[in-house]
Amino acid sequence: MTPQPPPEPRNADGETRRVGVEIEFAGLPPQRTAELVQELFGGEVKVLSPHRLKVTGTRWGDFGIELDTQYAHPDQDMVDAEEAVDSEWERMRRDFHSRTRELIGDMVTGLVPTEIVCPPVPWDELDDLDALFEALRRHGAKGTEASLLYGFGLHLNPEAPSLEVDSLLAYLRAYLLNAAWLREQIHVDITREVLPHANPFPRAYALKVLDPGYAPDLDTLIGDYLEDNPTRNRELDMLPLFAHLRPDFPHELFHNRLVKARPTFHYRLPNAQLSESGWGAVTEWNRWLEVERLACTPETLAERGAQYLARHRPSAPRRWLIRLRRWVSRQ
Repeated sequence: MTPQPPPEPRNADGETRRVGVEIEFAGLPPQRTAELVQELFGGEVKVLSPHRLKVTGTRWGDFGIELDTQYAHPDQDMVDAEEAVDSEWERMRRDFHSRTRELIGDMVTGLVPTEIVCPPVPWDELDDLDALFEALRRHGAKGTEASLLYGFGLHLNPEAPSLEVDSLLAYLRAYLLNAAWLREQIHVDITREVLPHANPFPRAYALKVLDPGYAPDLDTLIGDYLEDNPTRNRELDMLPLFAHLRPDFPHELFHNRLVKARPTFHYRLPNAQLSESGWGAVTEWNRWLEVERLACTPETLAERGAQYLARHRPSAPRRWLIRLRRWVSRQ
C-alpha cells in the first residue's frame, strides 16, 4: 500500500514531515523481535536489560523494543543511585533488583505485550516500514483480534506541520469532527473500548473548541485541554506536543515520565490488526489524513463545526438550567 501525501507534506523548517510509529503485540519476545528489526533494517542490537533492547544505527535511527510493563525492567533511578555508591552491599542490592525484575519479565512474557517504538520515519517511506509488520505476521505475532485479553494498539505520532496555535487548533477541531468516522472505519476492538487507553473527548470539550468564537492563545489552549482532559488516555493525546511547546507549564502531567515531549500529535486510536494481510502503518496513516485534509480546508472545517454545534449544543433554556444547577451545587 502506498502512503498518500498530506496536504502539508513539510514541517516549518521545510523538511519532509516524519511519523513515529508504536506497535504492541503478543507472540514474539523482545529478543526475537529485535533480531527481526535488525534483519530488515540493519543496525546493531544492544541489550539494555533482559527484556529491553535497542536496534541502533538503522537508516532512520534507533528502534526500541521491550515488554510493555515497567515491572519487567530495572528502575533506572534506583540503578543510578546505587551506582553512585560503590560498595559490596549496594552491588548486591543492585544485582538482586535486576534479577527480580528479570524474573518478573520472564513470568509475564506472553501476558503483557511486546512493544516496538520506531524512530521517526518520513511519511513517504512508511511503506518501507510496513515490511516490519509483514515480518511480525510471518513469525507469529498476534494482534488485538487474537484474544479478548489483547487490548493492543498502534500509535501514530505525525509531526505537526506548524507549531502556531491557529494550526494546532485547526487540527484539533478537525480531529474532533472526524473522531466518530475514524472509530467506525477502524472498528475499535471491544477490549480497547473498555480499557481507558484511547478514550474519546468529552462532548463539553468538543463544544468549547468548535465554537467559532474560541480563539485561544497557546497557554489558554493548553489550560482548557487539561481542564477537560487531565489524562494521557485520549484517542488524540495532545500532551507530548504541549509538553514540547511549554515544558515548564504548571501541571503535574508535564512532569510524568510517560509523557514524552515531541512536536507531534499522539494518535492512539488504531487497533493492532496483525492478522489482517496488508495492514500496517500506511493503512492508518491514510485514514489519519482525513483529519489533515479537513484541517487544511477552513471553509469546510467551519461549516462542519457549525453543523456539529447545531446538533449537540443545548438550547438556550437548557444552557440556563445547566448553569443554575452548577450554581446550586456550589452553594
